[in-house]
Amino acid sequence: MAEQRRILLANPRGFCAGVDRAIQIIEDLLDVHDGTLYVRKEIVHNRDVVERLRARGVVFVEELSEVPNGALAVFSAHGVAPDVRKQAEARKLRVVDATCPLVTKVHVEAMRFARDGFFVLLVGHAGHDEVTGTLGQIPGSIALVESEEDAASVAVPDPQRVAVVTQTTLSLDDTKGIVEALKRRFPAIKEPPSSDICYATQNRQNAVKDLAQESDVVLVVGSQNSSNAQRLRDCSIEAGTPAYLIDGPDDIQESWLNGALTVGVTSGASTPEHLVAQVVERARAIIGATEVAEVGEREPSIVFAPPRELAGFLGT
Repeated sequence: MAEQRRILLANPRGFCAGVDRAIQIIEDLLDVHDGTLYVRKEIVHNRDVVERLRARGVVFVEELSEVPNGALAVFSAHGVAPDVRKQAEARKLRVVDATCPLVTKVHVEAMRFARDGFFVLLVGHAGHDEVTGTLGQIPGSIALVESEEDAASVAVPDPQRVAVVTQTTLSLDDTKGIVEALKRRFPAIKEPPSSDICYATQNRQNAVKDLAQESDVVLVVGSQNSSNAQRLRDCSIEAGTPAYLIDGPDDIQESWLNGALTVGVTSGASTPEHLVAQVVERARAIIGATEVAEVGEREPSIVFAPPRELAGFLGT
């Protein structure tokens, strides 16, 4: 008798509240704004989302210098440094800020620590849009720590006046060793009252670890520049199950699934569900799966309030 082949879908997966909010901001503005809508950086780190919005006329730019004076511009969910806001004011841009509230929380923590005389260490990845924005909040009073090696060598003005904050989309496992190394070196280090790791990031990581235990291979649907999607892939691999980060069904290599009886599928916090459905159908066809089942508990519904300035554009 042939062994049953199946696809397992992780819960929770996909869009988080911050991504939902950012995309809704763009869609609301598109409904009421007659001119061109500019977005600084990618609104969220997902190629499908960006291309869909670009097809509706959104212009994505790297810097505000590419935006005409007086135009409408949106800041991405990853946050910006104060100097970007000053540039917007100087250009008389009309701005809607789509920064995720959980990223704003880290900015506020960093500024509070600096105001209280602490030198801030940011655990994160160089070049990520969120990290660039956080570093820009308190230039001269903050340094990036990417590894335990960095933790051992980073220079601080006063070892007794050090604080730590974290990029929201990292793995709790990734940051744990770095933070512990910082605590050993700086026993008086201050931490925020609650973890900076986003609830959605942690929930999806926990779910993929459980998924990996039941799967022969895991497919993570998300773009290569999505930090949280990369961490999902890493979590599966660290749990002992091969995992691949893909944008969509066309990226699946059949050789990955050779001999697999159970293929796990999950997605990053900026990945739309229709891509997950397409990946499931493609994987199902490759292995001849007769069952598609969901595992884990769905996330409680969380909704972040829209930015105050959006009301002026919507007339509400």
